[in-house]
Amino acid sequence: MIQIKISTYEEAVQLINEVGILPLAPLIPNHPSLYEITFGEQWLTGTETDPWLWRTRLPSDGAAAYGKFIKKKPVLISRELFPWVKVILGSNISIEVRYQQGLISKDALVLYQQIREEEGIETRSLRLKARMHGKEMKKTFERSLLDLQETMDIVISGTKESRIILDVNSAWKSTSFESTDHWMENVGILQSDFRVELAKKELKNCLTRKCSVEALGFLNKIFQLES
Repeated sequence: MIQIKISTYEEAVQLINEVGILPLAPLIPNHPSLYEITFGEQWLTGTETDPWLWRTRLPSDGAAAYGKFIKKKPVLISRELFPWVKVILGSNISIEVRYQQGLISKDALVLYQQIREEEGIETRSLRLKARMHGKEMKKTFERSLLDLQETMDIVISGTKESRIILDVNSAWKSTSFESTDHWMENVGILQSDFRVELAKKELKNCLTRKCSVEALGFLNKIFQLES
């Protein structure tokens, strides 16, 4: 595993390009995570060297895709690999048809349609406009967002200021979401027209160059790359 420490945003961008997939916390065997390769005192400082802020700056800049794409855990995926990952984990069938086929829940469909209507919408606004702001809907909301990330329909695109609180003079930043297609177009990442099997071949070739044997074995299972 890469035994280094980084302290700047630019170094994080370079590392993601080198390793291809970078989880926030330890997830992939013998493979770096953002937490492990940064200094603990950098986190939650609110400064430009805070990795917690990098996680949303990276997709906002288009430097990497970000979302809970793998095992319900947040990961960053390089621009190079992301189109192939999207083909493998996503679907070329519209979400409306998948809903009709019973593959997507009604709640997930509602959230996706709201995100499409207002690309970059932040979490609190999304809950309110999708009518999932009640406490009893919190788990449904979170589960539906997770489902949409795992199927590559949406990405976390950054953060936005939220004022949907009782005190209109108070504000804080909240996670924002975009449909994956919109985000890719916005940051200049071309969609792959590869079929799934070819995308798997390209991804495996790339990961073989970037990952340890242990990490490659883990990712082979995640993406079903075994031949």
